[in-house]
Amino acid sequence: MGTLAGKTALVTGGSRGIGRGIAERLGRDGALVAVHYGSNAAAAAEVVTTIERAGGRAFAIGAELGAPGDAAALWAAFDAGLAAAGGGTGLDILVNNAGIGAPGRIHEVAEADWDKVFAVNAKAPFFVVQQGLGRLRDGGRIVNVSSGVTRVAFPSAVSYAMTKGALNTLTLTLAEELGPRGITVNAVLPGVVATDINPWLDDPAARARVAGYAALGRVGEASDVADAVAFLASDDARWITGQNLDASGGSNLGV
Repeated sequence: MGTLAGKTALVTGGSRGIGRGIAERLGRDGALVAVHYGSNAAAAAEVVTTIERAGGRAFAIGAELGAPGDAAALWAAFDAGLAAAGGGTGLDILVNNAGIGAPGRIHEVAEADWDKVFAVNAKAPFFVVQQGLGRLRDGGRIVNVSSGVTRVAFPSAVSYAMTKGALNTLTLTLAEELGPRGITVNAVLPGVVATDINPWLDDPAARARVAGYAALGRVGEASDVADAVAFLASDDARWITGQNLDASGGSNLGV
């Protein structure tokens, strides 16, 4: 029996990268995992298969975040998928992981690009939580995947950094709002992580440079972040809420 046996979890953006690592870890811990994807159904199906082969339970749900009606579409897909999986109703763990990047200094950012990154990274989690509160059980967990760029100046991706700052504020506010229900709300702040969305890390020089940012001297892996999320989702973190947990290997501590 895993530490999350009997729990149901939803991981947005769970079909790849950090989200995949989180979904697989929660599955190993015994949760029934809803693996959300935006457009790549095959990738989500692969994650479901991986979880099932390890003895876990999972199902995939699709909904494009950042589009009108995205939260309602996500929850409709979740309800249908959960019923088909025989998981009953309700949710114990919500991981808001889905997000997109947005490079550019302030003079380089187009208004449409600013709107898009805020729609996916800040607006979508807000309304996913809002519309999911009736499903989230008392004593549940919300974990928001933010970023280490919120604790340092990061001019080269200013709009992206702003969205993650908004997510941190949402984390703090929801922790106060949902505390009476025993629901904890925390954020995890990764640094640079070696996933398929960072192919430039295949260059040894780039990888060495990024490793030098971290006090622990290496590039982060998806499992590093997934393990931190799993801790916050577990009963071991029952007395922790409203916190930003840095999971960057101590990146830029000397800056």
